[in-house]
Amino acid sequence: MTLEIEQLLHRERLPHIWCAGCGVGIVAGAFLRAVLDLGLKRENTVVVSGIGCSSRAAGYIDLNTVHAIHGRALPVATGIKMARPEFTVIVLTGDGDGAAIGGNHLIHSCRRNIDLTCILFNNQIYGMTGGQFSPTTEPGDIATTAPYGQFEPPFDLCRLAEAAGATFVARGTAANIRQTEKLIKQGIQHCGFSFIEAVVPCPTEYGRRNKPAKAVDMLEAERARSISKTKAARLSPEELRDKIVTGVLYEDTQKPEFQRTYAEVSAGVRAQVGRRFAEEDEK
Repeated sequence: MTLEIEQLLHRERLPHIWCAGCGVGIVAGAFLRAVLDLGLKRENTVVVSGIGCSSRAAGYIDLNTVHAIHGRALPVATGIKMARPEFTVIVLTGDGDGAAIGGNHLIHSCRRNIDLTCILFNNQIYGMTGGQFSPTTEPGDIATTAPYGQFEPPFDLCRLAEAAGATFVARGTAANIRQTEKLIKQGIQHCGFSFIEAVVPCPTEYGRRNKPAKAVDMLEAERARSISKTKAARLSPEELRDKIVTGVLYEDTQKPEFQRTYAEVSAGVRAQVGRRFAEEDEK
């Protein structure tokens, strides 16, 4: 498996820029294993990313890749999917790139239910640009833009994606990477917009200001806080506070997928226009 994964990497661009203990590489490896397990072909698979630590993964992956501008990975991916519907298109983004500057694109991609897979790496901080707080930073956490503690309520991105219309919503962690790998595979196989949140540690920008600080301790904290959807359903809101609910959180296989609806509407319009021209010719 290791040798096969190396074939999906630009090895000449290694070593990577990720810090020691970063969870991005762990999830990126899970994504590549999912690509291999699903038998996705290089010529029919596209990875689109924006800007940030997680988005740098596109630069190391030897598939068809697009490194888009900040927050714009999803509209670029939408354009690719509409032009080439036979392609498997995956978006790699982060909590800043995908939920802050790219938040509007996220909710509309969910609303359309277009057949894309969005893997959002959530490390609760802007890791690449200096440790600013993000839309998922918890209240009380320290960041360069919140030296006395962040006080804004964070997004629950999975609940946001479900409410906006995504038809596959899941959450995994770097600490339980085998589960996350399975969730990524399920998301890619799902027909419709798939949103997978991957909770990952950032020991450099988050850990230097908050506890736990060390990468191993951060992973262990993820593991200790994680709870399945089934177990979570039996707990009160107070008991669920500070828990990470993992697994497939929502799935809908009945909602129409955007491209199929678009194709049907387009076919109807073409037929209508064709009839109109035919009637005019008869006159």
